Amino acid sequence: MSISGGCQCGAVRYRVEGELSNPHLCHCRMCQKAAGNYFMPLAGAPRERISVTRGEPGWFHSSDIVRRGFCTMCGTPLFFDPVDSEHLLVTLGSLDDPSRYRPVSEDSVESRVHFLAEWANTRQKVTEDDFTPDQVRAISASNHQHPDHDTHRWPPEGMS
Repeated sequence: MSISGGCQCGAVRYRVEGELSNPHLCHCRMCQKAAGNYFMPLAGAPRERISVTRGEPGWFHSSDIVRRGFCTMCGTPLFFDPVDSEHLLVTLGSLDDPSRYRPVSEDSVESRVHFLAEWANTRQKVTEDDFTPDQVRAISASNHQHPDHDTHRWPPEGMS
């Protein structure tokens, strides 16, 4: 069995051999900005089971330990890649059948926007449930996304 998905314009397509695991909604600020939405729906599989079948995604390192794959033509977010992990995650909205995976948890709920209610029957997790304090500090210290305010220059001096 395989699952397929791709971007809005069709320039990038992918296939997952087998089922995805841990479908969840991530409310962290990085996922909010990457999705251009209040949360990012994700699920993963071992990276050797995921293949790009058309085109090549662009990549942005949102931190030193995570990069995000997207279509360079239409901008659709496609992948969440924890670079030192054996798993790669896909965005559930990019699946050909996004209704196939109901989220089982909400992650980084401390960043959930205040007017969104909890999803019924999902586990509620704070960032520290998934990452050690050292990992949280490493992510924060290597954050490569634009801050949540206007800046006179971007990127800042010393950031590549």
